[in-house]
Amino acid sequence: MKKGNVYRIYPDKEQKTLLEQHFGAARFVYNHSLFLKNLMYNKFRINITEIDLNNHLFSLKETFPWLKDLNSQSLQQANRNLLTGFKNFFEGRGSYPTTKRKKDNCFTFQVPQNYQINLTSSQIYLPKIGWMKIILHRDFLSKEFIEKNLVIKEVNGEKILDQKINQELKVFKTLTVSRTPAGRYHVSILIENDETYPETASFNEKTTVGIDVGIKSFAVLSTGQVIDNPKFLKWSLKKLIKLQKSVSRKQKGSKNRKKAVSKLAKHHQLVANQRNDFQHKTSATIISDNQAVALEDLNVKGMVRNHCLAQSISDVGWSEFIRKLTYKAEWYGKTILQIGMFEASSKLCNVCGYKKDDLTLDIREWECPSCKTLHDRDINASINIKKIALNNLSTAGTAGRAC
Repeated sequence: MKKGNVYRIYPDKEQKTLLEQHFGAARFVYNHSLFLKNLMYNKFRINITEIDLNNHLFSLKETFPWLKDLNSQSLQQANRNLLTGFKNFFEGRGSYPTTKRKKDNCFTFQVPQNYQINLTSSQIYLPKIGWMKIILHRDFLSKEFIEKNLVIKEVNGEKILDQKINQELKVFKTLTVSRTPAGRYHVSILIENDETYPETASFNEKTTVGIDVGIKSFAVLSTGQVIDNPKFLKWSLKKLIKLQKSVSRKQKGSKNRKKAVSKLAKHHQLVANQRNDFQHKTSATIISDNQAVALEDLNVKGMVRNHCLAQSISDVGWSEFIRKLTYKAEWYGKTILQIGMFEASSKLCNVCGYKKDDLTLDIREWECPSCKTLHDRDINASINIKKIALNNLSTAGTAGRAC
């Protein structure tokens, strides 16, 4: 099983400069390789391979000597990422690769190997950069697994995990270094342990829950439980506006403007962290309490085009919440069921099946003309989502759209 954990690192002033050089170099090589690949194919119909791009790095380093001072494997990984982008595009999993721009906060590079982790002093070594402090707030591997499967090097009484020594075991994968707009540096360590995904647990109507996500309430469950929308962005909007005005008043290029931009970015980071923490806790609770979860497939990209609701939809973060539910369900052997986006989940009476075609968005409660049942719009929708998902499953006789 592959898992990645993100840890914060604390480089010194000189190391920050080296990290910024690596960010820029990875972005530069990626853009140059993209230009070269497009040029050769459009003019000569020649498909350049990863080997060709890596060989071209030698001549690129002669033209731009500053590239020689950086980790060569990180530059090669930029080429590999480009070709992965093309592969995803041709297989229908992504859009066509475009150039990376500094103003789009593309501050990331990969270290495929030769990094080390000091378990005693909580430090990490990155090639061409050196040792720096890392906060290991979560064990990326269990102590039993480390002692049983990995080689630990001892230097001056300190335990060090060397990726180069353990690379034959194929436990440690690529390490990714990144910087947030707030100026915080992180590393993401991808590991592959000896664990396997558990078998999917059986489920029935009693152990399945339907979820209707919304704006007024973050999520409404078919059990009747309502999870309130914390609206982190809305409650921080006044301060964000104040900080944004402070930025606009400062002279461009001045130190005071940089300080104001940093304050604004840190507050945006706070809102993002609050939302991320809330979604992790909510998704973990739902997955642990149920064997199957039924959801509605939403066209979020189309919904945010409504300028009246775009900010609220972006604040609630439906897509990221569903993504967290999906991979956690895979971790614990649970099932995710999805129904189509055009299913009439809100307009159907969950008791008799009557369809109320004139139901508008502002109507939160309605009475069924057929069976006289009074419905809460969201609870009724979550019950219908559960029913439709289970009916689709039984009709197909297979997992249907189970993820």
